Amino acid sequence: MTLLETGYQGLFTVVPIILAFMVILCLVRAIKGPRIADRIVAVNMMGTMTMVIIAILAIKMEEGYLVDICIIYAMISFLAVTLLAKVYMGVYAEKKKKEEKENGHT
Repeated sequence: MTLLETGYQGLFTVVPIILAFMVILCLVRAIKGPRIADRIVAVNMMGTMTMVIIAILAIKMEEGYLVDICIIYAMISFLAVTLLAKVYMGVYAEKKKKEEKENGHT
């Protein structure tokens, strides 16, 4: 094994560990908040970092099927974040409408 290959193997070992730590930090942000928009962004970041971890593992383990799993995970993550944003916008619109209704009657 050449020096370059050894360096890549070390990089492919260290980067997923760092990303896993960052996923944990994003999970804390998703739980803590303070706003719903922060939580949605944290969930999106968690999905993105998970995809990167899967892609790195696909290269490190030389398994092509992990790339397919990564693509499927990307689609599911996109749909989940889109759904969360849609629900958030609906809740926000309802809240805004209710506030306008209350302010208009007083």
